[in-house]
Amino acid sequence: MALKDAYSGLQIGLHWATAALIGANYLISDGMEQAFDAKMEGASYGGLVPSFHVWAGSALLAIVLVRLVIRLMSGAPAKAGQTFATQVSGLVHWVLYALMIAVPALGVGAWFLGIDQAAGLHVLAMNTMMILILGHAGMAIFRHYVLRDGLLSKMTPLR
Repeated sequence: MALKDAYSGLQIGLHWATAALIGANYLISDGMEQAFDAKMEGASYGGLVPSFHVWAGSALLAIVLVRLVIRLMSGAPAKAGQTFATQVSGLVHWVLYALMIAVPALGVGAWFLGIDQAAGLHVLAMNTMMILILGHAGMAIFRHYVLRDGLLSKMTPLR
C-alpha cells in the first residue's frame, strides 16, 4: 500500500459521496421498520422513503467496495508517526470500512432476502457506525482547527 501526501480526487469524491449517502439514508430512515414489516407480511409498503432508502443503501455498498479496492491499491496519506492516536485512527478507519459494508449488506439481507434477524442487526450496526462517524468527524475537525495540523486538507479537493 503506497503512502502519499493527500487522497486522490477520486478518493475524495467517493468519501464525500459515501458521507452524503450515509447521512441522507440515516435521516430518511423513519418509517423503514413499518415498511419492512409490511413487506414481510406481503402488504403494500410503497412510497419514496423505502425506495430511496433501499436503493441508496445498495448504491452505498457498491461505492464502499470501490473505495476499498482503490484504498488497497492506492494507499492513504502518510500518518505523522506511530503514536497511540494514529494507531487508534487507523483501527477506526478499518472498523468504519467493515461497518460501511456490513450495514448495507445486512439491509440487503433483510429487504431482498427476507432475513428478519438481519433487520435488527442492520439497525444496531448502523447506530454503531453513526457513533464512530461522529467521532471520526469530530476528531478531524479538532485536529484541523485546534491542533492546526491541516488534516482536512487531505480530504478536500481544494488544497
